Amino acid sequence: MVVGDVTTGTDVLVIGAGPAGYVAAIRAGQLDLDVTLVERDAYGGTCLNYGCIPSKALISATDVAHEAATAEEMGIHADPAIDLAGMMDWKDGVVDQLTSGVEKLCKANQVNLLEGTARFADDHTARVSHSGDGQGSETLEFEHAIIATGSRPIQIPNFEYGDEPVLDSKGALALESVPDSLVIVGAGYIGMELAGVYAKLGTDVTVVEMLDSILPGYDDDLKRPVKQRANDLGIDFEFGYTASDWHERDDGGIRVVAEPADRAAADGGSAEPVEDERLELDAEKVLVAVGRQPVSDTLDLAEAGIETDDRGFITTDSRARTNVDHIFAVGDVAGEPMLAHKGSMEGQVAAEVIAGEPAAIDYQAMPAAVFTDPEIGTVGMTESDAEEAGFETVVGQFPFRASGRALTTGESDGFVKIVADEADGYVLGASIVGPEASELIAELTLAIELGATLEDVAATVHTHPTLSESVMEAAENALGHAIHTLNR
Repeated sequence: MVVGDVTTGTDVLVIGAGPAGYVAAIRAGQLDLDVTLVERDAYGGTCLNYGCIPSKALISATDVAHEAATAEEMGIHADPAIDLAGMMDWKDGVVDQLTSGVEKLCKANQVNLLEGTARFADDHTARVSHSGDGQGSETLEFEHAIIATGSRPIQIPNFEYGDEPVLDSKGALALESVPDSLVIVGAGYIGMELAGVYAKLGTDVTVVEMLDSILPGYDDDLKRPVKQRANDLGIDFEFGYTASDWHERDDGGIRVVAEPADRAAADGGSAEPVEDERLELDAEKVLVAVGRQPVSDTLDLAEAGIETDDRGFITTDSRARTNVDHIFAVGDVAGEPMLAHKGSMEGQVAAEVIAGEPAAIDYQAMPAAVFTDPEIGTVGMTESDAEEAGFETVVGQFPFRASGRALTTGESDGFVKIVADEADGYVLGASIVGPEASELIAELTLAIELGATLEDVAATVHTHPTLSESVMEAAENALGHAIHTLNR
């Protein structure tokens, strides 16, 4: 039996229930708008189901095992046994709790939930196809729409994710057994986070990166402790290479072929690797983590007159509007930076603009974090960014090796760095590498958001002994009167 086509109407159609979409839908519901949220896969989107949350769960679990196994200096001697199935079950339980919570919150805020795939028929109409045999489709007429379809992993030639030994990040977070060996293609944040997870589980990990260092876009002083820790974990790196192909070995496992990146760029990646230049890396599996691309090709955007850039990102203004005034785009599909919290903020702004509120997007205080070992947290301008913008800068830094609390945790690599305007002391940016950097960066994000100065941060009493004291000390260092480190 095929369900007949029906037409319904809604004030706001939200397409995609990830952190950008479900937040937009809930906020619109709070503002007394009639909202319909369409999701084709799972509530919570990639972040809650296949990305942010499951990866951080596995990072936390493997950190516990690694710390227990390497705590001899603290007088602790242990040899933890890893039950990967149990670890995955626990991770899945965390995911299930959060995704079911999203669904409940949406319903509690009178959001109409609809499972299916939405495509635009025109700029006020969408068709929603329901999955499953005989489920049919329906038509939705809307006053406003918010596109929040997110992103997907970029696929590279000859590495199809459907092939069993080839993994994307989703597959790497759901393995049933620990691979003996793993090649990771890409040393960005996804590749480096998962390299740490599997190295701590006992996997021999090799990372292939076309550039000459890890974590493109981050300053060298932030990357240095992460690279050193990766070396300590036994992770091998092959810089300046790009993966070109793979094949199965006669004795089991696979062999990944990589060629020099400059040669691949010169010939467009189409030529056969030269025997004496290529690398051949044996492994059980290969994870491709070379970045993500927007999911904008499933929407029939042209039918609604919506424009994208040459990479497929939907172009928006400071109020999350597309070139079609009553249609908005938020989250990964709206462009860099691809951050869940950035998408959530954009979703709230879009909902408030639709409701007539004076909302706008401000990226000045947009933090970012990498959950490597140690973590990295950044916000605002780097020193070079600020100087290029015309500021005379003053920089303060505090090393975690001078932090009593960091030393008591056994994690004292890294530092806190603050960049400020020398003339008036306003905090312009900050970067942290070290324990709990993803948490510590929040204070400096708030400082930038509120227009705080170095004096404000330095004069704020911080609890002792805590890692957060390092933020205060970095501000004091910039002012020239740090107590627990030498002043510049």
